[in-house]
Amino acid sequence: MLELIIRRCVVVLPTLFLVSVLVFGMQKLLPGDPILAMAGEDRDPQTIAYLQEKYRLNDPVPVQYYVWLKQILSGDFGLSIRTEKAVLELIAQKLPVTIQLAAFAMVVALLIGVPAGIVSAVRKGSLTDYTINVAALSGLSIPNFWLGILFILVVSVKWQLLPSSGYTSPLEDPWQNIRTMIMPAIVLGTGLAGVLMRHTRSAMLGVLRSDYVRTARAKGLDERTVIVRHGLRNALVPIITLATLLFGELLAGAVLTEQIFTIPGFGKLIVDAVFTRDYAVVQGVVLCTAIGFILMNLLADILYILVNPRLRDAS
Repeated sequence: MLELIIRRCVVVLPTLFLVSVLVFGMQKLLPGDPILAMAGEDRDPQTIAYLQEKYRLNDPVPVQYYVWLKQILSGDFGLSIRTEKAVLELIAQKLPVTIQLAAFAMVVALLIGVPAGIVSAVRKGSLTDYTINVAALSGLSIPNFWLGILFILVVSVKWQLLPSSGYTSPLEDPWQNIRTMIMPAIVLGTGLAGVLMRHTRSAMLGVLRSDYVRTARAKGLDERTVIVRHGLRNALVPIITLATLLFGELLAGAVLTEQIFTIPGFGKLIVDAVFTRDYAVVQGVVLCTAIGFILMNLLADILYILVNPRLRDAS
């Protein structure tokens, strides 16, 4: 297990370097000049020259990249041009909110998608199978922003069961925190549940046709034991891959949902940074998101081995 983790980490290093080059290079291609925005309406030449010297924008691009990468490796993501706060401090404030929302949404997706996929595969061709597939397709087709607005109108405005927007820290009021997270988590989780259901159904159908499942049934094992212990366990590898990738997407892809429910998370941070041309924040957020994806893939590799020990030799 340790050897596998070390090999995966070695592969991650060049990937991180390439990601850093792309993040820094793409920032240079973005339209607009943050120095002009910082200089104000007067755009005094002396002020512009001072800011360019302060942020070393007169240096060649490779030198700028080297300085930036050196700061990143030392834990310094720079300062926000808009707020003059450390980028790492802003990320530390916003990231836990998005992680909590993503975790809640993933729990909703797993609780709905995986059992529905198993039932659909076991009852292939039945009315239940068709009903679950229609529900999954509906979850995939409904836009998150429309579903979020509908939830606010019905659940918050009409029924007055949950708050329509806002965020409360779990340290301040745990129950209120859960109440503010329920609707956004369901909005995000329903679409993911449809994706997980389709992949779970496909993986289970392949496993249930395998020889070892037929042998288990021939031995007279209980059908639930056959499905769970022999079927689901061997179908979990593609499900784990998908779930980890979807969780990584949630960290960066919950922008619309956070905007609709006024949740001060990662999505709102990067939207504000893009509109204000706060490139240090954009770089920091994108880099953290990329690192999150890489860590999710590493976690998936470890979970493969825990779920299916036969993969240890193949790894």
